[in-house]
Amino acid sequence: MTQQTSGERGGVSRRKFLVGAGTAGVVGVAGCTTNPGASSGGSNGNGSSGDGSGGGGSGDLSGEVIIKGSSTVYPVSEAMAEEFMKEHDVNVSVDSTGSGGGFENHFCPGNADINGASRPIKETEVQSCGDNGVEPVEFQVASDALTVAVNNDADWVDCLSFEQLSQIWRPDGAQKWSDINSDWPDEEFELYGPASSSGTFDWFIDNVIQDADTIRDDYEPTENDNRIIQGIQGSEYAMGFFGYAYYEENRDNVKAVKIKESEDGSCTEPSIENAKIGDYPMARPLFIYAAQSSLEEKEQVYAFTEYYLEQAETDLVSRIGYVPSSAELRDENLSKLEQYSGE
Repeated sequence: MTQQTSGERGGVSRRKFLVGAGTAGVVGVAGCTTNPGASSGGSNGNGSSGDGSGGGGSGDLSGEVIIKGSSTVYPVSEAMAEEFMKEHDVNVSVDSTGSGGGFENHFCPGNADINGASRPIKETEVQSCGDNGVEPVEFQVASDALTVAVNNDADWVDCLSFEQLSQIWRPDGAQKWSDINSDWPDEEFELYGPASSSGTFDWFIDNVIQDADTIRDDYEPTENDNRIIQGIQGSEYAMGFFGYAYYEENRDNVKAVKIKESEDGSCTEPSIENAKIGDYPMARPLFIYAAQSSLEEKEQVYAFTEYYLEQAETDLVSRIGYVPSSAELRDENLSKLEQYSGE
């Protein structure tokens, strides 16, 4: 496994935000820094783009919008791009690179207009962007119920605590299911999960592992969440974790595990409703970061971002498998965006 090399992670625990409630304002990174398709082929996490025809769209917009980043946010951005291009002659390309991979390799170097992220941007990433004259503007657009899944035949496990997950995933952790519970199979784990460039990787460490800076290196890392699902399907003793939208698409193929934060807590299944009301311990916010210069200098990027923020409060997001933003959060986002309208 490639080890995490970037600096501080900006983890946000469930206690520090209200999922989809929007009662707390989104922190605006811009101003706090030092310097700063239709996507085709469905939610496969591999990236895709439209042909720029926009389906005979209306208006005077043209050009392109380049989006990189989180595999978790990818299905939302892909759906937004598809709908936007029905109305405008703009080519919106969306690629799943991982939150950190998007910041490091595309957004901060100035090669992307927007980066999706399943965790807040890190201070080291803000600095890297600033070194290249890129100032990120943060918008929370949805919330997720991060899901732990096992093989459908793993009938011995229905619920896991944070401590048990930590025992399984931390470096030098448990090797066999029976190491967690003596009544469970004396069989080794087969583990699949996000790569270290993923925001999901960071969030899991910060909020579940907690006492380690990374996770074990004998698992299969990937930025393709469907590969995690395939791995779990292929072994009775497998486990993995990924965004809820991917579970929603594959609920017949893998089994979601209920989660409890403490040993004496209540086991709660991942669902949009449980994330929305704050009962699910692994609920987390999802973000997009737009480059300030792109918002100010590219009319199509501003228009697409405005569309994205407006639609983030609709059932377009819930149909994908995430919690939409609230009307209050939508209005706060749009008010923030207005600062970069150039008017």
